[in-house]
Amino acid sequence: MRKGSIAASLFWLSAGWLIIALLATAFLLTELYSRALDNSLSETLKFHIETLVDRTLVTNDPASENIRVGDPRFERPASGWYWVIRDDAGKVINFSGSMVGMLLPELTGAYDVNNVRTGVETDPFETRMRVVEQAATVNGTRLQFTATGSLDEILELVDEFRGQTLIVLSAVAIMLAIMSTIVARIALRPVGRLGKAIEKVREGEAENVGGTYPREIAPLAEEVNELLRSNTQIIERARNQVGNLAHGLKTPLAVLRNEASAAKESALSRVVLSESEKMTQLVTTYLDRARIAARSAVVGKKADATHVMLRLARVMEKLNPSKTIAFVRPDASLPWFRGDEGDLEEMAGNLLDNACKWSGGKIAISMVAERTPSGANLLIKIEDDGPGLTEEEAKAVLRRGVRLDEKTPGSGLGLDIVKELVDVYGGSLQLKRSVLGGLLAELRLPGAKLGMGRGLSALSPQ
Repeated sequence: MRKGSIAASLFWLSAGWLIIALLATAFLLTELYSRALDNSLSETLKFHIETLVDRTLVTNDPASENIRVGDPRFERPASGWYWVIRDDAGKVINFSGSMVGMLLPELTGAYDVNNVRTGVETDPFETRMRVVEQAATVNGTRLQFTATGSLDEILELVDEFRGQTLIVLSAVAIMLAIMSTIVARIALRPVGRLGKAIEKVREGEAENVGGTYPREIAPLAEEVNELLRSNTQIIERARNQVGNLAHGLKTPLAVLRNEASAAKESALSRVVLSESEKMTQLVTTYLDRARIAARSAVVGKKADATHVMLRLARVMEKLNPSKTIAFVRPDASLPWFRGDEGDLEEMAGNLLDNACKWSGGKIAISMVAERTPSGANLLIKIEDDGPGLTEEEAKAVLRRGVRLDEKTPGSGLGLDIVKELVDVYGGSLQLKRSVLGGLLAELRLPGAKLGMGRGLSALSPQ
């Protein structure tokens, strides 16, 4: 019934989307940063070209040595920062100190409306450059002014920015993942409270699901309460119908038996008497089953098994003064019985009564807790020093009405009623050989949480 965790699913889902979103963010920021640096480089190169044009106007000689740019990178060879002035035919007229011994590749393509064109080229030293070229007429002469800047420097800045961005976004991702985990746990708290409220109903600590819940969960709590209410009504109607059936059949069957008993010499009377006895037994059987099912289906009941067994042991000792009943006191971790106290008394009482009937004088009662994956079970052991049963007899005696000794008083329905109740509660009944030499009855029943306010010392036999 259990598969995965909502909190874990929310965490992994949010973590997956966070990784995708943050990687996309890192890529987008890096791309925007790269474009911003490239645009800044282009604007810087355009500014240097304006400086060259201005110096050319001032000197009135494009080949003058006084035409210079203040940026020292234009004087460092192989730096990727170059400038050159060409005439309209493409002949080099003047150039920067960084261009000594090399030629710049010429751009192709049309100029824009501002007589500017740009592109990316590689110098002889394998340095990638942003190239900006502007055509201008200076003092009546058509000239081409070209300036370049290193793109490798920009790429190094972009790589450094990308690394820092990934570090920062990774920290953000960790914080968001922690936050999503906390949010998931806080958001799922009402579900946990609802589960505990339902558990209280199942354990018998409450009659319905209480508490206030968010509007997404409140309908579920309301439906559970409505289901409990409907279940209680159905059980109550079933009880009433069972009672009505019992009263309705009791008188006609009694009349048939009385009339048949008055004329026993008649063959018809004997048949009527025999069949009415069978009908009475069948009605009793199915009324018992209906009563058991109706009573045991009520949710939210529990009983202190220690208290019940001590009370039964005292009663049986008074009814059977020749018998000795040894009760082994359980430890404080013994769970309560998750069900109706009357049902526990009927099951344990039948087994203890059978032990008193067949024992030679010694009876032992012990109770322990059994831990299972679904919770704690209550194991009640009742054993005697009587003749005991073989494996075949143990199977046969659990069938309805089967009696191994007709001389012993009883209807033969006791153990079968116990088995009916055990099946309703999802427990088990096993009959084995006792270490005392007689029969060992092991009754396993569902356990509930420990009750509060009752110590074992208060329940010890007086």
